[in-house]
Amino acid sequence: MSTAATSAAEPNASIDIDAWVCPLPLRDYPSIVMGHGGGGQLSAELVQHLFRPAFAPGATGALGDAAVLSLPGTRIACTTDTFVVQPLEFPGGTIGSLAVHGTVNDLAMVGARPLAITAGFVLEEGLPMVQLARIVHDMARAAHEAGVRIVCGDTKVVERGHGDGVYINTTGIGALADDVHIGPERAQVGDAVLLSGYIGDHGMAIMSRREGLEFGSTIESDSAALHTLVVDLLAAVPDIHVLRDPTRGGVAASLNEIASDAGVGIAINEQSVPVRTTVRAACEVLGLDPFFVANEGKLLAIVPPERAERALTAMRSHPLGTHAAIIGHVVADHPGMLVARTGLGARRVITMPIGEQLPRIC
Repeated sequence: MSTAATSAAEPNASIDIDAWVCPLPLRDYPSIVMGHGGGGQLSAELVQHLFRPAFAPGATGALGDAAVLSLPGTRIACTTDTFVVQPLEFPGGTIGSLAVHGTVNDLAMVGARPLAITAGFVLEEGLPMVQLARIVHDMARAAHEAGVRIVCGDTKVVERGHGDGVYINTTGIGALADDVHIGPERAQVGDAVLLSGYIGDHGMAIMSRREGLEFGSTIESDSAALHTLVVDLLAAVPDIHVLRDPTRGGVAASLNEIASDAGVGIAINEQSVPVRTTVRAACEVLGLDPFFVANEGKLLAIVPPERAERALTAMRSHPLGTHAAIIGHVVADHPGMLVARTGLGARRVITMPIGEQLPRIC
């Protein structure tokens, strides 16, 4: 997540760990654990109580997928991301294409038109050159297809056993129209919640390849650049309130974050959420909940209720939204919480994940 700093950070003379408070205080974790990078509650605590106070003291507002900066005569969006997926190559993509798609999508989620990307590579000694070539060419192809330029970069090499093959860091820059204002805090009671398609594909594709599991048919990652879908969606519904790509932590984390930032409740219908049969079966075998599994080519859109059908039509008219659905609404009840109605008519609270069910998936 990113946010623009409101003032220059001043270094603190000392670190007060006791100030890091509930619900899951950082002081209970004297060392970093995998969950701190999982996009759930531990990640949020790290940002809220360590990074944000240090880098942007006094900054207010919700944290979105990209920072929006107003410069003389223009508005731009800026985002940065680091990709550590394992394995480096998986059904439906590689760490290279994933880096482009993830960066482009973060810009698109604030309504920006992606323009340029930087690429920093950390390579491990012993990585086969032919594998690196495949990753680089896949990254170049993904950038070309997305219409963005990779404009600068850096390469570092670490000793064997210290890098796990390849890590890629990116920064993305996009142009933003003056009349586009999209953010999680804009969700309003009555708004409709839409999802652009099947969930859980990416996480299960990574898991099946990593563990050598077979589920009857190959599960492919949904990794894709979503900015053209956002363009069509904005053309149909200029007053979109919220966009979010449910990556780490899945749909559960994204909707919980939105509910918390806007001070509203979100109610969804489980049966309206599209999940492939193979993905659902894989999740059942592994004891996972599809709502918590990462996606890399899906988006959530929250729009005024009178615009819901128009938004749905726009999504379904785009190749990346053919299985889109209205999955729920923003409500006044249970502010800050996500509640789902099950197929049996009962209701269950879908909480913010603490860490991540599947580490190293992006």
